[in-house]
Amino acid sequence: MPKLWNETIDAHRRAVRDATLDATAALVAKHGLLSVTMSQIAEETGIGRATLYKYFPDVEAILVAWHERQVAGHLEHLIAIRDKAGTAGEKLKAVLEAYAFISHEHHSTELAARLHRGEHVAQAQQQLSDFIQDLLAEGAKTGGFRDDVAPGELAIFCLHSLAAASSLPSKEAVRRLVAVTLAGLRPLRASHR
Repeated sequence: MPKLWNETIDAHRRAVRDATLDATAALVAKHGLLSVTMSQIAEETGIGRATLYKYFPDVEAILVAWHERQVAGHLEHLIAIRDKAGTAGEKLKAVLEAYAFISHEHHSTELAARLHRGEHVAQAQQQLSDFIQDLLAEGAKTGGFRDDVAPGELAIFCLHSLAAASSLPSKEAVRRLVAVTLAGLRPLRASHR
């Protein structure tokens, strides 16, 4: 097949897939997780059910694919934020604040509870932990962060601490949580050791 034909088919497949993911998310938001059917998704997407089944075996598979796309988008967003900031401290503050706001905006829901069990979530958490660990190690070298605790342990501390943002009542409370988390990363003074 000619290259242009392959690119056109691939673009069409991506468009159908994206439309399916978006329609499913909208239907779940409107009707609830257990009320959505493949027929509704096909109708909302504007494709036949047989075509829909060529892409996904069931609603759960669509939701997992949608969630994988969301998680990848969040990671890309955090990386872009990191890349815009200057020092390791500025990068870490920006990333932790953005992560906390993502957690705050995507409160624990039935859908989140169901989808946060997948392998893609574990991989994304590991990637996030690794890149926070790298920022902590970089900052520890310049004296900006603690060096008496391993960067990996501090990264775990940050992620667990900021998970609480999902239950906070306001953006101001999220900012305070980030400030408290960052305070725990500051180096200890010699007189306190």
